[in-house]
Amino acid sequence: MNIASLVEVKPNPNIPAFGPGDTVKVSIKIVEGEKERTQLFQGVVIKVRRGGVGSSFTVRRVTHGVGVERTFPLYSPLVEKVEVVRRGKVRRAKLYYLRGLSAKASRIKERRLSKQELEREREAAQKLKQEQKLKREQVAAQKLKQEQEPEPEQEPEQKLEQEPEQKLEQEPAPESELEQEPEQKLERKQEQE
Repeated sequence: MNIASLVEVKPNPNIPAFGPGDTVKVSIKIVEGEKERTQLFQGVVIKVRRGGVGSSFTVRRVTHGVGVERTFPLYSPLVEKVEVVRRGKVRRAKLYYLRGLSAKASRIKERRLSKQELEREREAAQKLKQEQKLKREQVAAQKLKQEQEPEPEQEPEQKLEQEPEQKLEQEPAPESELEQEPEQKLERKQEQE
Protein backbone atom coordinates (compact mmCIF):
# COMPACT_ATOMS: atom_id res chain seq x y z
CA MET A 1 0.00 0.00 0.00
CA ASN A 2 1.31 3.43 -0.94
CA ILE A 3 1.21 6.06 1.82
CA ALA A 4 0.56 8.79 -0.77
CA SER A 5 -2.84 7.20 -1.44
CA LEU A 6 -3.79 7.69 2.22
CA VAL A 7 -2.90 11.40 2.35
CA GLU A 8 -5.36 13.73 0.66
CA VAL A 9 -3.59 16.48 -1.29
CA LYS A 10 -5.33 19.84 -1.49
CA PRO A 11 -3.80 22.16 -4.08
CA ASN A 12 -3.11 25.72 -2.99
CA PRO A 13 -5.48 28.05 -4.89
CA ASN A 14 -2.86 30.85 -4.77
CA ILE A 15 -0.43 28.85 -6.94
CA PRO A 16 -1.24 29.16 -10.66
CA ALA A 17 -0.07 26.81 -13.39
CA PHE A 18 3.57 27.46 -14.29
CA GLY A 19 6.44 25.54 -15.82
CA PRO A 20 10.19 25.56 -16.33
CA GLY A 21 11.49 28.81 -17.82
CA ASP A 22 8.82 30.97 -16.20
CA THR A 23 9.92 33.88 -14.03
CA VAL A 24 7.98 33.79 -10.77
CA LYS A 25 7.66 35.67 -7.48
CA VAL A 26 7.26 33.28 -4.55
CA SER A 27 5.89 34.63 -1.23
CA ILE A 28 6.96 32.51 1.74
CA LYS A 29 5.99 32.75 5.40
CA ILE A 30 9.04 32.95 7.65
CA VAL A 31 8.73 32.47 11.41
CA GLU A 32 11.41 34.16 13.52
CA GLY A 33 10.76 33.48 17.17
CA GLU A 34 7.27 34.79 17.86
CA LYS A 35 7.14 37.04 14.79
CA GLU A 36 5.96 35.97 11.36
CA ARG A 37 6.75 37.76 8.10
CA THR A 38 6.48 37.23 4.35
CA GLN A 39 9.59 37.03 2.19
CA LEU A 40 9.67 37.34 -1.62
CA PHE A 41 11.96 35.26 -3.82
CA GLN A 42 11.94 36.08 -7.54
CA GLY A 43 13.71 34.02 -10.16
CA VAL A 44 13.46 31.53 -13.03
CA VAL A 45 11.89 28.12 -12.47
CA ILE A 46 14.57 25.61 -13.50
CA LYS A 47 12.84 22.44 -12.31
CA VAL A 48 9.33 21.24 -11.45
CA ARG A 49 9.10 17.89 -9.71
CA ARG A 50 5.68 16.26 -9.73
CA GLY A 51 4.99 13.53 -7.22
CA GLY A 52 1.80 13.97 -5.24
CA VAL A 53 2.51 15.23 -1.74
CA GLY A 54 6.24 15.47 -2.45
CA SER A 55 5.86 17.84 -5.41
CA SER A 56 8.33 20.72 -5.47
CA PHE A 57 9.79 23.37 -7.73
CA THR A 58 13.21 25.01 -7.82
CA VAL A 59 13.70 28.72 -8.49
CA ARG A 60 17.06 30.22 -9.46
CA ARG A 61 18.17 33.83 -9.38
CA VAL A 62 21.51 35.58 -9.68
CA THR A 63 22.24 38.16 -6.98
CA HIS A 64 25.45 40.23 -7.15
CA GLY A 65 27.01 37.67 -9.49
CA VAL A 66 26.19 34.71 -7.23
CA GLY A 67 23.61 32.14 -8.35
CA VAL A 68 21.11 31.21 -5.65
CA GLU A 69 18.66 28.31 -5.99
CA ARG A 70 15.82 27.58 -3.65
CA THR A 71 13.45 24.61 -3.67
CA PHE A 72 9.87 25.08 -2.48
CA PRO A 73 7.34 22.33 -1.67
CA LEU A 74 4.29 22.81 -3.86
CA TYR A 75 1.69 21.83 -1.23
CA SER A 76 3.26 23.53 1.78
CA PRO A 77 1.10 25.99 3.74
CA LEU A 78 4.22 28.15 4.17
CA VAL A 79 4.10 29.06 0.46
CA GLU A 80 1.54 31.87 0.53
CA LYS A 81 1.36 32.55 -3.18
CA VAL A 82 3.21 32.26 -6.48
CA GLU A 83 2.92 35.04 -9.03
CA VAL A 84 3.98 34.45 -12.64
CA VAL A 85 5.89 37.52 -13.86
CA ARG A 86 6.61 36.28 -17.39
CA ARG A 87 6.35 33.05 -19.34
CA GLY A 88 9.52 31.50 -20.72
CA LYS A 89 9.91 29.77 -24.07
CA VAL A 90 11.98 26.63 -23.41
CA ARG A 91 12.25 23.15 -24.90
CA ARG A 92 13.46 21.27 -21.83
CA ALA A 93 11.92 20.16 -18.56
CA LYS A 94 15.06 20.77 -16.46
CA LEU A 95 17.07 23.91 -17.10
CA TYR A 96 20.30 22.95 -15.31
CA TYR A 97 22.34 24.39 -18.18
CA LEU A 98 21.56 27.88 -16.82
CA ARG A 99 24.00 27.19 -13.97
CA GLY A 100 26.93 27.45 -16.36
CA LEU A 101 25.73 30.61 -18.11
CA SER A 102 25.87 34.20 -16.95
CA ALA A 103 24.49 37.60 -17.87
CA LYS A 104 22.91 37.88 -21.30
CA ALA A 105 23.52 34.22 -22.23
CA SER A 106 21.33 33.03 -19.37
CA ARG A 107 18.28 34.97 -20.54
CA ILE A 108 15.25 33.01 -21.68
CA LYS A 109 13.01 34.20 -24.50
CA GLU A 110 9.53 35.26 -23.51
CA ARG A 111 6.69 33.11 -24.74
CA ARG A 112 3.96 35.16 -26.31
CA LEU A 113 0.47 33.89 -25.62
CA SER A 114 -2.19 33.82 -28.30
CA LYS A 115 -5.53 35.50 -27.70
CA GLN A 116 -7.15 32.15 -26.90
CA GLU A 117 -4.48 31.28 -24.34
CA LEU A 118 -4.81 34.72 -22.74
CA GLU A 119 -8.58 34.28 -22.49
CA ARG A 120 -8.15 30.82 -20.93
CA GLU A 121 -5.76 32.19 -18.34
CA ARG A 122 -8.09 35.06 -17.50
CA GLU A 123 -11.01 32.66 -17.14
CA ALA A 124 -8.94 30.39 -14.91
CA ALA A 125 -7.93 33.38 -12.76
CA GLN A 126 -11.58 34.49 -12.47
CA LYS A 127 -12.64 30.97 -11.48
CA LEU A 128 -9.96 30.91 -8.79
CA LYS A 129 -11.14 34.27 -7.44
CA GLN A 130 -14.75 33.07 -7.37
CA GLU A 131 -13.78 29.84 -5.62
CA GLN A 132 -11.80 31.78 -3.03
CA LYS A 133 -14.73 34.14 -2.49
CA LEU A 134 -17.11 31.18 -2.02
CA LYS A 135 -14.72 29.56 0.45
CA ARG A 136 -14.45 32.78 2.44
CA GLU A 137 -18.24 33.05 2.56
CA GLN A 138 -18.55 29.42 3.67
CA VAL A 139 -15.96 29.92 6.40
CA ALA A 140 -17.76 33.06 7.57
CA ALA A 141 -21.10 31.19 7.61
CA GLN A 142 -19.54 28.33 9.61
CA LYS A 143 -18.11 30.80 12.12
CA LEU A 144 -21.53 32.40 12.55
CA LYS A 145 -23.09 28.97 13.12
CA GLN A 146 -20.41 28.07 15.65
CA GLU A 147 -20.97 31.33 17.49
CA GLN A 148 -24.70 30.66 17.69
CA GLU A 149 -24.44 26.94 18.53
CA PRO A 150 -22.33 27.01 21.72
CA GLU A 151 -25.35 28.14 23.78
CA PRO A 152 -27.28 24.86 23.20
CA GLU A 153 -24.05 22.92 23.62
CA GLN A 154 -23.56 24.37 27.10
CA GLU A 155 -26.88 23.04 28.30
CA PRO A 156 -25.93 19.35 27.98
CA GLU A 157 -22.69 20.13 29.82
CA GLN A 158 -24.69 21.73 32.61
CA LYS A 159 -26.94 18.67 32.72
CA LEU A 160 -23.89 16.45 33.01
CA GLU A 161 -22.60 18.63 35.82
CA GLN A 162 -25.97 18.58 37.60
CA GLU A 163 -26.44 14.81 37.32
CA PRO A 164 -23.39 13.93 39.46
CA GLU A 165 -24.51 16.51 42.03
CA GLN A 166 -27.93 14.89 42.16
CA LYS A 167 -26.32 11.47 42.55
CA LEU A 168 -24.24 12.83 45.39
CA GLU A 169 -27.37 14.19 47.01
CA GLN A 170 -29.04 10.81 46.65
CA GLU A 171 -26.07 8.90 48.04
CA PRO A 172 -26.19 10.44 51.51
CA ALA A 173 -29.75 9.23 51.87
CA PRO A 174 -28.69 5.56 52.12
CA GLU A 175 -26.04 6.58 54.65
CA SER A 176 -28.75 8.12 56.82
CA GLU A 177 -30.73 4.89 56.47
CA LEU A 178 -27.68 2.99 57.60
CA GLU A 179 -27.37 5.31 60.55
CA GLN A 180 -31.02 4.71 61.41
CA GLU A 181 -30.68 0.95 61.29
CA PRO A 182 -28.22 0.73 64.20
CA GLU A 183 -30.49 3.02 66.21
CA GLN A 184 -33.41 0.71 65.53
CA LYS A 185 -31.28 -2.25 66.53
CA LEU A 186 -30.40 -0.51 69.78
CA GLU A 187 -34.07 0.17 70.46
CA ARG A 188 -34.92 -3.49 69.84
CA LYS A 189 -32.15 -4.63 72.17
CA GLN A 190 -33.40 -2.28 74.85
CA GLU A 191 -36.96 -3.60 74.45
CA GLN A 192 -35.77 -7.18 74.67
CA GLU A 193 -33.89 -6.46 77.89
